Amino acid sequence: MVDTVYLDDTTTKCRKLLKEFPHYKQGFQLENPATNGIVPEGYMTPEEFRTEAKTSLTKILNEHGIY
Repeated sequence: MVDTVYLDDTTTKCRKLLKEFPHYKQGFQLENPATNGIVPEGYMTPEEFRTEAKTSLTKILNEHGIY
């Protein structure tokens, strides 16, 4: 059986746990979206981010009469 576990690596306990994993040779596998090429749901491509950021910034500037 394979279980998916989501860990919040911003917490101290989780970082300690992640440091322990490499000591075990069998039974687990860590996947990194940056290396496996699978983009998690909700993430944006760089181009989508630029477009969204420009739109948001233009809106804020217009609201304050700067742009």
